[in-house]
Amino acid sequence: APLGAGRPLPAGWRWVRLGDVCEITARQVDPRIPEFGKLPHVNGENVESGTCRLAGVKTAAEDGLISGKYLFEPGDVLYSKLRPYLRKVVVAEFRGVCSADMYPIRVKLDVDPRFLAWTLLSRDFTEYADRESRRARMPKLNRDQLFSWTCSLPPINEQRRIVAQLDEQMAAVERARAAAEAQLEAATRLPAACLQAQFDAAGTQAWPRRRVKEVAVLLPSKSISTNGDFEVIAVTTACLAEAGFLPAGAKPARMWAQDAAQCVISRGEVLVARSNTPDLVGRVAMFDGEPRGAVASDLTVRIQTREDLMPEFLTRYLSFLYLTGYWKDRAGGASGSMKKITRGQIESERVPVPAIEIQQQVVAALKDRMAEAGRIRKHLEDELAAINALPAALLRRAFSGAL
Repeated sequence: APLGAGRPLPAGWRWVRLGDVCEITARQVDPRIPEFGKLPHVNGENVESGTCRLAGVKTAAEDGLISGKYLFEPGDVLYSKLRPYLRKVVVAEFRGVCSADMYPIRVKLDVDPRFLAWTLLSRDFTEYADRESRRARMPKLNRDQLFSWTCSLPPINEQRRIVAQLDEQMAAVERARAAAEAQLEAATRLPAACLQAQFDAAGTQAWPRRRVKEVAVLLPSKSISTNGDFEVIAVTTACLAEAGFLPAGAKPARMWAQDAAQCVISRGEVLVARSNTPDLVGRVAMFDGEPRGAVASDLTVRIQTREDLMPEFLTRYLSFLYLTGYWKDRAGGASGSMKKITRGQIESERVPVPAIEIQQQVVAALKDRMAEAGRIRKHLEDELAAINALPAALLRRAFSGAL
């Protein structure tokens, strides 16, 4: 039962067990029989999490299904009993068949099926269902657990009013979420836009260029070894971001002591992801000194610049290459999911080396622009988090009679 069951409710409301106001009566049918094979087929993958919406429904025959299915009717509430924390519920608007991993729930006359659907999406029910389902090896809510849930139920006309309010307000939340996500997506492209504007600007093409090996040295990095005799904190690609080095991405590991001694990173080294997924290979950050004693494995290239090239300037330029897909297009490797760039490729890359005064100006300007891009992104992330919290708040109000 939910926390607070038995507490005072608005006039006309009552506490009920789900088993007293709904049932599961759907019969099992064979989708190989044409009558049923031509019906729409619904499984958990077709139900959006937390929205009461369907997507991508095919017929049972189109899905090539041969196992037993349950026949449902319009108005039945389809609830995915596997992994209840995914919150997959929808009210059927047509006759069809659903997988055995879904409950086709039929409500009694004094219950609006849409009200039940929103109830099953509430935080209280989700926490209950998640807790109960974890008693099994595969998280699954059984029928007795489902029907034992106690919830608040208003009169049918009030249910319909609440459902109309929820439908309208949830639709507004979805519109706000879509707008915020679009803005956040645009904000994630700001660093690339800043770097591209800088390094593609008129005049930059006239800067002298030199190979990396002429203006920097690549330092040693060694393999992680689970049998190693020395514990280390190793840099991972999660440390490398356009906003700067992220210490939280460093992970405990083991190396051989003689290898680890050669791989300790110093402040100001430029670190490049040598091997990773196509979208992450070539990502760059400059090490700012923390965590102290961190080491680089052979998945990370260490670059130490000479006096005529600022490490911050090289970092920004290599980030420009990464963000514009330069290394993604040039990375090799037999696996499509894991790509590599070589130390030789990096050493041979020609990079701009303008006068130190110009490098300093570029670094300062990009620092300000990147900081502003970071502030914009953080603001939009906070805004999206607030929007994502609205559905739970709306449901709490709905089932307490405050909507």
